[in-house]
Amino acid sequence: MNGMIQVLRNAWVDTQLRKKILYTLFIIVLFRLGSCIFVPFLDNTAITNLISGASLLSYLDTMTGGALGNGTLLAMSITPYINASIIIQLLTVAIPPLEKLSKEGEPGRKKINKITKLVALAIAIMQATAFYFTLRNGTRDSNGYHVDILKYGEGADMFSQILSAVTIIACFVAGACMIIWLGDRINEKGIGNGISMLLFAGIVARFPDQIQTFIRLCEQDMKNLIFVAIVIVMYAVMIWFVIFMTNAERRIPVQYAKRVVGRKMYGGQSTHIPIKVAMSGVMPIIFAMSIMSLPQTILFFFGIKGDGSSGNDFWEGFVRFFSQSSVGYAILYFVLIIAFNYFYVAISYNPIEIANNLKKNNGAIPGYRPGKPTSDFIYNSLNKITLFGAIFLGIIAILPIILSWINPNFSGISLGGTTLLIIVGVALETVRSLESQITMRHHPGFLD
Repeated sequence: MNGMIQVLRNAWVDTQLRKKILYTLFIIVLFRLGSCIFVPFLDNTAITNLISGASLLSYLDTMTGGALGNGTLLAMSITPYINASIIIQLLTVAIPPLEKLSKEGEPGRKKINKITKLVALAIAIMQATAFYFTLRNGTRDSNGYHVDILKYGEGADMFSQILSAVTIIACFVAGACMIIWLGDRINEKGIGNGISMLLFAGIVARFPDQIQTFIRLCEQDMKNLIFVAIVIVMYAVMIWFVIFMTNAERRIPVQYAKRVVGRKMYGGQSTHIPIKVAMSGVMPIIFAMSIMSLPQTILFFFGIKGDGSSGNDFWEGFVRFFSQSSVGYAILYFVLIIAFNYFYVAISYNPIEIANNLKKNNGAIPGYRPGKPTSDFIYNSLNKITLFGAIFLGIIAILPIILSWINPNFSGISLGGTTLLIIVGVALETVRSLESQITMRHHPGFLD
C-alpha cells in the first residue's frame, strides 16, 4: 500500500503525468454525468422493480454503476464492448485470418480493434432492442397489477409507439458508443486502460449505495451491526487474497546454451517462464455468470419469474433452480467457473509453441530434453496451476452467495467476487502503468 501511494505521489509531481491523471478524471466525470441523463419515454421509478426480477439484469446494473436500473443514457455501459472483446478473442484462436492479424503487431491490433468496435455496435443494438421489449412487457406491483414502464406503451397510437421505440433504442446504443469513445480518449490522452477505468468507475460509484444499505440494516436491527462488521472484515481479507493470488506465479527455470558467433559469445544466461496462477482473470466468472443467468432472463422476458404468478409449475421451478438462492445454482456456477478457466487457459497458452520457441533459441528447462518432454512438463505444470487458479476464482465468486444464505438481508449487496476482482485488477494495472511511465522519466518506483 505504501508503494502504491508513493507511485501516485511521484506521478502527481510529474507535470505530464499530472495532466494525464486530471484528463482521466475529467473523462470519468463525463462518464458519470452521462449516467444521470434519463432516456425519454421511460418511467424510471418502475425500472428498479424490473431489474430486481432477473439476476442477469441485476448483475448488469451493478456493472453499469446503477445506470441500467435508472434507465439512463449509459444504461448499456461497456457490456457490449466487453462481450465483443471476449467473442473476438475467442475467434482469434479459431479463425486463421484473425490469428494472422493478431501477429502483425500494431497495425494488426488496430484492425482487430475496429472489428471489435463493429461487433460491439451490433451487440449494443441487440441488447438495446431486447431491453426495450422487456420494458414494453412491463412489470407488476406488490398487488399483482401490471405496471407499464413505457410512457407510450400498448395503449398509445402506432406513431407514438414507433417514436418511443426508436428513441429509446437509439439512446441506449448511442450511450454504448459514447463509452467506447470515452475509453479511447483515456487511452490516447490519459493514463491508459480506458475501458477498464470506466468499468472501475461504474462499480465504485455503487459504494455509497452499499454504505447506505449497511447503515439501513443496522438501524433496522442492531444485531446486524455484528454481521456488518464481519462482512467488512471478510471483504478486506478477500481484497488481500485477490491481490496475493493476482501477483502469484509459478516460475519455470530456463537455461540458454552458450554459442559463439564470430568473436562474440551469446547465451549462457538463466531466466524463467512466468505462469500466473490467475492468468485468466475475471473472464471465467463472466462466462459462467452469463450462462447461468441466461435461462432465467429469457424466461423472465416471457413473464415467468419463479414466484408462481405464471401458473406453469415446471418452468417456475426451472427459474427457481437458476436463482442465486438455490444450492444447485452455486454448485453448477462453481463447476462452470472451473471448466471455463481451463478452457480460457487452453486457448491462450500453447505449451507446444513455447517448447518449440525454446528449442529454436537454444533454450531448455533443466532436467528435460527439448521438444515433447519440455512441452509435456509445461502442460502438466499449467494444469496444476490452472486448478489452483480455478478454485480461487470459484471461491471468490460464490462467497457473496453463501453470505446471502447466512443472512438474506445481505442478498442485495452487489459487491460480489466479480466486481472485487475487477476493482483490484484495474487498480493494480493502473499502478503498474503509472510506475512504468515514472521509470521512463527517471522517478523512483517500487524497485528502489
